[in-house]
Amino acid sequence: MREPTFLVLAALADGPRHGYATIQEIAKISDGKVTLRPGTLYGALDRLTGDGLVRVDSEEVVNGRLRRYYTLTDDGAAVLAAQAERLRANVAEAERRLGLRARRSAGPMTGLALALATTVLASAALAAA
Repeated sequence: MREPTFLVLAALADGPRHGYATIQEIAKISDGKVTLRPGTLYGALDRLTGDGLVRVDSEEVVNGRLRRYYTLTDDGAAVLAAQAERLRANVAEAERRLGLRARRSAGPMTGLALALATTVLASAALAAA
């Protein structure tokens, strides 16, 4: 799933929103890093509606223009939850690998680092005795 699609589903997870409010919520969720254009958003909403992940919740006319409110379906919530879990697993694996990399590149302790570690361990042993 592409990030904009994930963010559309996430923006609708806590309740119905019309298009402009969805664009604003996506900007908020992404800390301003993702700004969808209306054409991109409505294309995604049409596709997600066709897939049964989103549905039109209500419509109203504001200043002579139709405003549609979209909401997440139960299937949409399940897909969003599965995608969020997949991303969490990917983040955990990336963090694990970065930790391994940091330990490998640190190498054996020498000099000041070794002296400090030895002092801390000796102090802890004395305090425990």
